Amino acid sequence: MTTAENQLRREVIRTARALQSTGLTHGTSGNVSARYENGMLITPSGIPYEDLEIKKIVFMDLEGGYFGDYLPSSEWRMHMDIYRNYKDAEAVVHCHSARATALSTHNKGIPAFHYMVAVAGGDQIKCADYATFGTKALSHAMINALEDRKACLLAHHGQIAFGPSLYKAFGLAGEVEALADQYLSALVLGEPAPLSPTEMKEILRKFKSYGKQLDALDGNDAGAFEMPQRRD
Repeated sequence: MTTAENQLRREVIRTARALQSTGLTHGTSGNVSARYENGMLITPSGIPYEDLEIKKIVFMDLEGGYFGDYLPSSEWRMHMDIYRNYKDAEAVVHCHSARATALSTHNKGIPAFHYMVAVAGGDQIKCADYATFGTKALSHAMINALEDRKACLLAHHGQIAFGPSLYKAFGLAGEVEALADQYLSALVLGEPAPLSPTEMKEILRKFKSYGKQLDALDGNDAGAFEMPQRRD
């Protein structure tokens, strides 16, 4: 293994352990992967996160083949299909976070009750139709629910998120869980009024530059916010 591969394997392990330490998942549920060369590195099936080692992270190609002595996570197909359908996906995080999972048991996604739903790339965070875990049917339902988004809920199951790095994918999973928590709290008072499609369109435009510093902005992004005047 190259130094770069070893480093990425370590990052996969750190991210998987962070899922547990932050409460986004429990036990061995959930899984993490990162794109590598012509395939992906993914957490193995059934091995506690604290027992993960570099050699136990599984390399898979994007045709469903794995290499080495350890079986990949049972949800490898969802990860593979995200990499095959989204060229900008460099990492995937799947977890059974409590609030997102609670919503998913009602086949309910997260509507535009708050502008931050745009963090996942759309005007709502959808819930994929139910299918048995670890199946091609579940992966197909997930791809349909993503629909140019970076995260979705999975009915009676949990959530999945991807991003340009493990750090970003993990952060998005955390945002989805926070939004699910806020939405469930809002439902105590009744269904909250959603933001209008027009407003969400404007918010999505603004999110093109959300969280970016000057060196990451281009001519189109810069107009998404009212820019302050630099004084020095």
